Amino acid sequence: MNLKQLGLGIVLVDFLALSGYALYYYGYVGMFTALTANAATIAAFADLTIALGLVSIWIVQDARARGESGIPWVVLTALVGSPAALIYLIRRESRVRAVGRPRVAQPARA
Repeated sequence: MNLKQLGLGIVLVDFLALSGYALYYYGYVGMFTALTANAATIAAFADLTIALGLVSIWIVQDARARGESGIPWVVLTALVGSPAALIYLIRRESRVRAVGRPRVAQPARA
């Protein structure tokens, strides 16, 4: 485990703890009710959705460059949100260390 994985792991554990607390305190329905309580929370939810959409696009492109499918990670990100993206990054970092950095195809020159 390297420093990046450790940092990502700490963020993941902290975020899961926060999510667990919110789920315990509000419940599933209460969390979604709070997400739509006012314009500020709707804007924050929209921002999160856009950010996770962009992360999902990057995951697909990154996985494809590594010869893998990113679709399972996109589905998992849609279901559980940020924890899936954090787990992808932790897993990606361990694969980078195991097999080295992948060669990225260079654009053809005319």
